[in-house]
Amino acid sequence: MMHKPLHNLTNLFQQLGLGKEPREIERFLQQHSLESNTKLEDAQFWNPSQKAFIKEERNQDADWCEAIDELDALLRH
Repeated sequence: MMHKPLHNLTNLFQQLGLGKEPREIERFLQQHSLESNTKLEDAQFWNPSQKAFIKEERNQDADWCEAIDELDALLRH
Protein backbone atom coordinates (compact mmCIF):
# COMPACT_ATOMS: atom_id res chain seq x y z
CA MET A 1 0.00 0.00 0.00
CA MET A 2 1.38 3.41 -0.96
CA HIS A 3 1.53 5.92 1.84
CA LYS A 4 0.62 9.53 1.28
CA PRO A 5 3.40 11.95 2.25
CA LEU A 6 2.60 13.70 5.52
CA HIS A 7 3.75 17.04 4.17
CA ASN A 8 3.53 18.52 0.70
CA LEU A 9 5.22 21.50 -0.93
CA THR A 10 2.49 23.88 0.27
CA ASN A 11 3.01 22.74 3.88
CA LEU A 12 6.77 23.14 3.50
CA PHE A 13 6.48 26.71 2.24
CA GLN A 14 4.18 27.50 5.16
CA GLN A 15 6.61 25.87 7.62
CA LEU A 16 9.46 27.96 6.18
CA GLY A 17 7.41 31.14 6.60
CA LEU A 18 7.05 31.64 2.85
CA GLY A 19 3.95 32.36 0.81
CA LYS A 20 2.05 29.11 0.31
CA GLU A 21 -0.32 30.12 -2.46
CA PRO A 22 0.44 28.48 -5.83
CA ARG A 23 1.42 31.81 -7.42
CA GLU A 24 3.73 32.63 -4.48
CA ILE A 25 5.41 29.22 -4.74
CA GLU A 26 5.79 29.68 -8.52
CA ARG A 27 7.32 33.15 -8.00
CA PHE A 28 9.78 31.77 -5.45
CA LEU A 29 10.83 29.02 -7.87
CA GLN A 30 11.30 31.56 -10.66
CA GLN A 31 13.41 33.85 -8.46
CA HIS A 32 15.67 31.19 -6.92
CA SER A 33 17.75 28.31 -8.19
CA LEU A 34 20.54 26.03 -7.02
CA GLU A 35 23.85 25.21 -8.64
CA SER A 36 24.45 21.48 -9.03
CA ASN A 37 27.14 21.50 -6.32
CA THR A 38 25.08 23.49 -3.75
CA LYS A 39 23.13 21.68 -1.05
CA LEU A 40 19.60 22.99 -0.57
CA GLU A 41 20.31 23.98 3.05
CA ASP A 42 23.41 25.92 1.96
CA ALA A 43 21.56 28.16 -0.49
CA GLN A 44 22.16 31.87 0.09
CA PHE A 45 18.45 32.76 0.09
CA TRP A 46 17.54 31.03 3.37
CA ASN A 47 17.57 32.78 6.71
CA PRO A 48 19.30 30.96 9.61
CA SER A 49 16.13 29.33 10.96
CA GLN A 50 15.02 28.12 7.50
CA LYS A 51 18.50 26.72 6.89
CA ALA A 52 18.50 24.95 10.28
CA PHE A 53 15.04 23.46 9.71
CA ILE A 54 15.95 22.00 6.31
CA LYS A 55 19.25 20.60 7.55
CA GLU A 56 17.76 19.12 10.73
CA GLU A 57 14.82 17.50 8.95
CA ARG A 58 17.07 15.99 6.29
CA ASN A 59 19.53 14.67 8.88
CA GLN A 60 16.71 13.00 10.79
CA ASP A 61 15.18 11.63 7.57
CA ALA A 62 12.00 13.14 8.98
CA ASP A 63 8.47 13.38 7.65
CA TRP A 64 9.40 16.53 5.75
CA CYS A 65 12.03 14.81 3.57
CA GLU A 66 9.80 14.13 0.56
CA ALA A 67 8.67 17.77 0.37
CA ILE A 68 12.24 19.00 0.93
CA ASP A 69 13.52 16.72 -1.84
CA GLU A 70 10.76 17.96 -4.16
CA LEU A 71 11.74 21.58 -3.49
CA ASP A 72 15.40 20.70 -4.03
CA ALA A 73 14.57 19.19 -7.44
CA LEU A 74 12.38 22.12 -8.47
CA LEU A 75 15.16 24.61 -7.69
CA ARG A 76 17.58 22.80 -10.04
CA HIS A 77 16.05 23.91 -13.34
